[in-house]
Amino acid sequence: MRQLILPFATAFACIGLFCFLPGSLLARQSTNATSLPIRGLAIAAPQTGEVDSFVSFMEEVLAPRGVNTLLLRVDFNYAYESHPELRDEEVLSKTEVKKLVAAADRHEIKLIPQINLLGHQSWASSLGNLLTVYPEFDETPHVQLPEEYEWPNPDGLYCKSYCPLHPEVHGVVFDLVDEIVEVFETDAFHAGMDEVFYIGDDRCPRCSGRDKAELFAGEVTRIRNHLRQTDTRLWIWGDRLIDGKTTGIGMWEASMNSTHRAIDLIPKDVVICDWHYERPDQMPVLFALKGFDVISCSWRKPEVAEMQVEDMLRYRTYQTPELKNRFQGVMLTVWSGAAAFMEGYTRYMASDTPAEEVQEEPWVTFVRMFGKN
Repeated sequence: MRQLILPFATAFACIGLFCFLPGSLLARQSTNATSLPIRGLAIAAPQTGEVDSFVSFMEEVLAPRGVNTLLLRVDFNYAYESHPELRDEEVLSKTEVKKLVAAADRHEIKLIPQINLLGHQSWASSLGNLLTVYPEFDETPHVQLPEEYEWPNPDGLYCKSYCPLHPEVHGVVFDLVDEIVEVFETDAFHAGMDEVFYIGDDRCPRCSGRDKAELFAGEVTRIRNHLRQTDTRLWIWGDRLIDGKTTGIGMWEASMNSTHRAIDLIPKDVVICDWHYERPDQMPVLFALKGFDVISCSWRKPEVAEMQVEDMLRYRTYQTPELKNRFQGVMLTVWSGAAAFMEGYTRYMASDTPAEEVQEEPWVTFVRMFGKN
């Protein structure tokens, strides 16, 4: 714990400095994200049959607004050849993925596929494909999914995790990772790893009694080392690396089960996607001070996203040369299907309703972050 005191003190001292910059300096900052190195959108990969409309959206909306990074949550929505037993019922074909790759290449958009690793192996009352097919990988097999899910619950169940120490789990998941990285022709992969509540469970024969931070760091490092063999860079969500108690951020956007100490145990070339949806929490400063490239991520609240853009521009302008380039940019995260987001965006742009009357929609945030033209 003592190791975190100085970095946090330094981080919040920097935050205080930013809060008291002269108004004239703040006024020079644009709230448009187009001048940042990374201008990203994270969204579910389109379903089969939606690819052509999504390609049009890339060409007519994303590229003209300067979006240059597209994080696609693929998970099991692909016709995997290595493990066809893990496919969703309807999946993207290789041909459809190549359409996305070609469109991204035409407009210099970096494609980053995501498969949720470690956590998010279930949702509500539904078990994910990995643990359905390979139940032996379950970190908490004694926790049964209820017919009707409620939070909170006696089991502390949010989402299931796989056991990071199971001797066969990486043979399966790394097959998927390698295949999806190859078909997307990319040098980056996002492993998710957010909201991991089940880790180091007391009843797990392999993980019981082990340090949760070391377990989390070990899994991050193992994935990173595997990707390095093909010069692929690992991206992850950053919430498990933040001390939820010290910061007051809590259990969702930060960790309350001691995984935060992994921030000092993982390789510094991991890219951190730091998501905060209710306030523009200044955690990018923490990650930059720890030596990581960091991206600030928003969702439904346009005013929060605008402040995150302002923060990133300010960090890159007024930080030291050693720090400023670690603040890489911003990303809008969308937690619906691609079709729903495209439809919402189209309705919004065609509507006469004043923007201030439209509340907490990701397409409004998108427009406020990346401009209307």
